[in-house]
Amino acid sequence: MSLELIATYAVAVFLFIGSFFIIVASIGLLKLNDPMTRLHAPTKAGTLGIGAYLLAAMIHSFTVGEGSLHELLIMGFIFVTAPVSANFMAKANIHRRDCMQPPALPEGDTWATLNVPEEDREIEETARHT
Repeated sequence: MSLELIATYAVAVFLFIGSFFIIVASIGLLKLNDPMTRLHAPTKAGTLGIGAYLLAAMIHSFTVGEGSLHELLIMGFIFVTAPVSANFMAKANIHRRDCMQPPALPEGDTWATLNVPEEDREIEETARHT
């Protein structure tokens, strides 16, 4: 077996794995009930699917002889930004009260995302009712 044939099989396997994870992410995005559970599908499975696609592209570029490491930079960017964007979307859902609220902490007023000063409470109430 030649190295080129092994690389071709590796590309096919990574494309298959990437397709599987992308399909799982899209089904999860459509089928899960509320925004907080729906958030996990594209950020977890979608990121793994894109990573497998980029790995297949990198293997193929080295097989053809035009080796490129741009895919590694893209993969690193996606793996760093996907959890951060998921965290921001989750905080936005909590602020909009679109999901179940987290339990109160024993100290009460220490969790920053739900700590609203007294003078801003009426602004929050009017924004919620519009």
